[in-house]
Amino acid sequence: MFVIAGLGNPSSRYEGTRHNVGFDVVDMLADKYKIRIKEKKHRALCGSGIIEGQKVLLAKPQTFMNLSGESIGSILNFYKLDPKSGLLIIYDDVSLAPGRIRIRKKGSAGGHNGIKSIISHAGTQEFLRIKVGVGEKPEGWDLADYVLGRFSREERKLVADAFTHACDAAALMVQGKTDQAMNQFN
Repeated sequence: MFVIAGLGNPSSRYEGTRHNVGFDVVDMLADKYKIRIKEKKHRALCGSGIIEGQKVLLAKPQTFMNLSGESIGSILNFYKLDPKSGLLIIYDDVSLAPGRIRIRKKGSAGGHNGIKSIISHAGTQEFLRIKVGVGEKPEGWDLADYVLGRFSREERKLVADAFTHACDAAALMVQGKTDQAMNQFN
C-alpha cells in the first residue's frame, strides 16, 4: 500500500487557501480515480482505492497543519509502512511561483511546520514529496496571513494547472517512476 497525504487545515474556513493546496490535489486525485474520502481514522479523512494498479490510501490529516505528523505517524504505524517507500506528501511551498511544482525524494522541512511535524513523527526526512508553488509572500506581510489567504483569479488559473501536474506526478510516483516524474515536472 502507498499513502498519499495532502496537507491542509480542516473546516470550510480554510478551503481554497494557499495552505490547503495539498487537500485540493488529494481531492482531485480522488475524483480522477473514483476514490471516496469519507472515512475518519488516524485523525484524518481517508479513502482507499487503486491508482494505476497500485493500492493507495488517500489521507487529509484533520490535525491542523502544524500537527500533521501525528496523523501521518499513526497511519505509518498502523499499516507498518516504511516512509521511504510508501509515503507521498503533497503540500504548499512559498519558494515556488504559483503554477509550479517540485518533486523531491527527501529533504529538510525548509521551514514548513507541517513537514517538520511529519519528519518528527516518521523519524526520517526520507519520504516522497510534491511541493505546489503558492508564491512568495509580499514584503511586509505576515507569513501566516499570506498562506491562510486565497489566490487571486490569475493565480487560481496557474494553480489549477499545477494541481493537474501534481496528480499526474503522483500517479507516476506510486508506480515507482519518481525519476520520470522529476524529469517531466521539475
